[in-house]
Amino acid sequence: MDNNSAAPGEEVLPEEDLSDIQYDDGVVFILFWSLALVVFLQFFTRYVLNNSLGWTEEIARFLLIGVTFFGAVMAVRKESHIAVELAYRYFPRRVRQGLQLSVDAVSLVFYAVTAWLCTEMAGKTQQKMVSIDVPKSVVYWIVAFCFLAMALYQTRVMWRHMRTGTSRLIDPENYAVSTANL
Repeated sequence: MDNNSAAPGEEVLPEEDLSDIQYDDGVVFILFWSLALVVFLQFFTRYVLNNSLGWTEEIARFLLIGVTFFGAVMAVRKESHIAVELAYRYFPRRVRQGLQLSVDAVSLVFYAVTAWLCTEMAGKTQQKMVSIDVPKSVVYWIVAFCFLAMALYQTRVMWRHMRTGTSRLIDPENYAVSTANL
């Protein structure tokens, strides 16, 4: 049954648009559900079996770091990081464009510098994880990779903003969600 031929009294749900899903979204998906499994295992062994597994807490912490930073990569790609849009509405369009490009440039510099700092830290870290025999530098390398990916996506976003001259902050009326889409 398609969306236009619903029975009387039956709610018609709009189709979900999944066109912006990419391979890096799958990494977040796998990390998230791995985290959920590890946390459930931690809860089950601690409170049901009354004999917790020692490695679950540390692994859950590192999986949460992975979810956070791979999720941040996804947010940069989709331009869905939070922004204070209220102030933009009161500025002329030229000022909004300048502010958008400034935000893009500062974000790009931040991601690039943080990626570099994470590689420095990863190179200097010699410790192993407590519960498993894996170097802690692996976590720092993953975070550095995520910041590098954010810098690359931010470069693409900034280029798109400069080329098209528009964005969600420059022309909010073009990106507004209508009640028909909800």
